[in-house]
Amino acid sequence: MLNRREWGRVVAAMAWSAGLPGARAQPTPVPAARSAPKLVIGVDNRIDFSCLPLTIADRLGYFTMEGLDVEVRDFPDAAQSLQALASGAAHAVSGSYSSTIAGQMRGQALQSFVLQGRTPQIVVGVSTKTMGHYRQLGDLRGKRVGVQDLGTPAHRVARAVLSRGGLRTNDVQFVAMPNARAAIAAFRSGALDAISYTDPTITQLEQAGELRVVADTRSVRGNAEVFGGPMPSACLCATSEFITQFPRASQSMTDAMVHALKWLQTAGPSDIIKVVPERHFQGDRSLYVSAFNRARESWSPDGVMPEEGPEIAARQVAQFDEPGSLDRFNLAATFTNVFARKAKARFRA
Repeated sequence: MLNRREWGRVVAAMAWSAGLPGARAQPTPVPAARSAPKLVIGVDNRIDFSCLPLTIADRLGYFTMEGLDVEVRDFPDAAQSLQALASGAAHAVSGSYSSTIAGQMRGQALQSFVLQGRTPQIVVGVSTKTMGHYRQLGDLRGKRVGVQDLGTPAHRVARAVLSRGGLRTNDVQFVAMPNARAAIAAFRSGALDAISYTDPTITQLEQAGELRVVADTRSVRGNAEVFGGPMPSACLCATSEFITQFPRASQSMTDAMVHALKWLQTAGPSDIIKVVPERHFQGDRSLYVSAFNRARESWSPDGVMPEEGPEIAARQVAQFDEPGSLDRFNLAATFTNVFARKAKARFRA
């Protein structure tokens, strides 16, 4: 989910391109079927575990098997990947499902067409160094909580967890820590009392005995304890116009992703080490594999959006980011299961 500042940049880019004669933002045309369609999928943090299914589909050649020529293109942040989608520089984006909700509220018809994650894979934990006395969420009042950035899923999960303990956003001090190494250093030094972050950062702190887990959305059960059910996270989304205009390309991308999701269900440590690029391990293969095993439940088994997932995500947007937003958009238009269900049947996922 993007924060207001990031979405302002997206909307500004859309308005700029729409105002130029003959330069209205349109998806780049997909070539004729005589050659493999050239498609660009934008992503802002390919190393993140939430994007692992995309990495698997790319590395194992599943897009090529579906007759596609796909380039997975990196962008500096989520806002710029969505700008690329709006301008036509990308055909699809690997990003948060909540972005499709925010996009529709701001006039951009985005639609998720295959789900990668059914949980956010984010853990909230307290420092065993500064919070050895921790007993309940209320003990975090006035404390410093590190998050990847304000407005990110990590920030949202932290707020959802704190609200269960009767704490409001301004009852704690949120500290933006976009760099994982800096976040670990701050946590270890005592500059942070708690942290809301993704793996492998969390697993590293857990293994060192420096973190006590308070809420864990890496598992289906832990996620349900926070949100009451599935909380759809990473997905492939595109403009509704692209999906309508190019259903075959959309189906082929979905087939490749569901193939990757099925592969992940039975993949072992040796499989991961062989397929995942070395740079994703960040110098520690053992840590990466440990974190992978902790997150296995979080990936969707079949790419299908769970029935109650969109409503749960929308409630979080309405509670923390856009009060009253549930009355301002059509939730059913933010996703489609048409392609994923076909892929599920084909691969028996």
